[in-house]
Amino acid sequence: MPRVIYTHPTGEHREVEVPVGQNLMLGAAAHGIEGIVGDCGGAMSCATCHVIVDAAFAALLPAPDDTESQMLDFTAAPREANSRLSCQIVMSDRLDGIAIRIADPQV
Repeated sequence: MPRVIYTHPTGEHREVEVPVGQNLMLGAAAHGIEGIVGDCGGAMSCATCHVIVDAAFAALLPAPDDTESQMLDFTAAPREANSRLSCQIVMSDRLDGIAIRIADPQV
């Protein structure tokens, strides 16, 4: 099963397996990863699952659509070049080892 490396703002890393087809927000929730709030449950209406994707993996992701891009403009933490909503990143074998940093603050 492919792996995700979640990095907290404190620098703590957790590497977990996330099933292919599941988004990274749900993967974090399933493993008790703190910091990714996901208030809307993945409906892309809250931006509380804001993460910054490692540059090596950002190029493997499709560009954010207009709705995700607009939501990223209103996150609690400043938007960065590789900012994404983790509810919009769907795990695949190609993303095995993806490293993401949890934005701080989320709310």
